[in-house]
Amino acid sequence: MASMQEQVLRVSKEIVVKFIEMGRVSPAGFAEVFSNVYTSVDQTVRKNMPPADS
Repeated sequence: MASMQEQVLRVSKEIVVKFIEMGRVSPAGFAEVFSNVYTSVDQTVRKNMPPADS
């Protein structure tokens, strides 16, 4: 599971960095935007994961 969290973290960071490069987000707004992007990516990944075998 840690690997999945690392991937979500990496993807979220890359998305926000691209937004900064495109001028959509200022570096000062990184924390707020990153939090929103991370939450969205994490929820999407969890929603689309197959159920764990019990």
